[in-house]
Amino acid sequence: MDIFEDNTKVTDLNSLGEFKLIDEITRDFQCRDKSTYKGIGDDCAVLEYPDKEVLISTDLLVEGVHFDMVYTPLKHLGYKSAAVNFSDIYAMNGTPKQITVSLAIPSRFSVEAIKELYAGILQACKNHHVDLVGGDTTSSLSSLFISVTVIGEGEKGKIAYRSGAQVNDLICVSGNLGASYMGLLILEREKAAWKANPNMQPDLSGNEYVLGRCLRPEARFDIIEILKAKNVVPTAMIDVSDGLASELHHICKNSGVGCAIYEDKVPIDPATIIACNDFNISPMTAAMNGGEDYELLFTVSQKDYEAIKDIPQISIIGHITESKDVALLITKDNKEVEIKAQGWDSFRQ
Repeated sequence: MDIFEDNTKVTDLNSLGEFKLIDEITRDFQCRDKSTYKGIGDDCAVLEYPDKEVLISTDLLVEGVHFDMVYTPLKHLGYKSAAVNFSDIYAMNGTPKQITVSLAIPSRFSVEAIKELYAGILQACKNHHVDLVGGDTTSSLSSLFISVTVIGEGEKGKIAYRSGAQVNDLICVSGNLGASYMGLLILEREKAAWKANPNMQPDLSGNEYVLGRCLRPEARFDIIEILKAKNVVPTAMIDVSDGLASELHHICKNSGVGCAIYEDKVPIDPATIIACNDFNISPMTAAMNGGEDYELLFTVSQKDYEAIKDIPQISIIGHITESKDVALLITKDNKEVEIKAQGWDSFRQ
């Protein structure tokens, strides 16, 4: 596998062995957080969390299911592998502190390729002030498997669950939606054209924003900091990994409520709209069902309206209703359309 633009010499994994590989890929990781009492180098890490709630989440990314090596740079993949786990902690109104990373590696990957993957993980850890404290490596007969476990902390009484939404709460979302899905469609289109003619060059110009949102998404730590500064504690929260429609239903089901959102309030970037036009797809379809935007969807009490109404990174898109697990979209012409969850499902064909 040739992932380098220059003539970088590659080293076969078999020539290095597991333990030397671990030394190679973890050399640049330094412990920075005071809760990391002991990091990599022993049988397990030692963490210390006085007076905090401990948050733990795990994600598994599988080649051919969650990513395609035809168009996914390894450094971006490493960054994304870490960032999507950080997002789970932010979605609880918490702060990620440590991760462990485990890999099952096919023999076609070189040592340099794995180091490139870890360079992306390292960059994500630096950006979010997270320590890598352990993990495992093994061989794989076919696909690359990446398993990341994240450990974080939350203040007692301020953790946001999916089950806390109350009737009349405001529904808010960070950033914008649908971009990652459109980036994926562009990459798949260019892959299909390349397979038909391996001599062709992919045409990705003008799509940098949506491609970036797909290949290297960012977890929204800034939203947690903004809410904390405003002294706003969400009543419920979830990250948008499977599409806005699915996440709304998760909150409604867990909280025993319904919701209504307004089509003209759902934030969609102009670059996403242009890409949707190219594919003859409704921008609302991309926003509602696309997934992997990793924005934060949350509810707040109406008393917090003044505190959040002018925050540019946050859009108020609707409110919580009494109708149990009934999610409605109010269209621009004031019609009510029931929202169906059609986002990502790992086991649906």
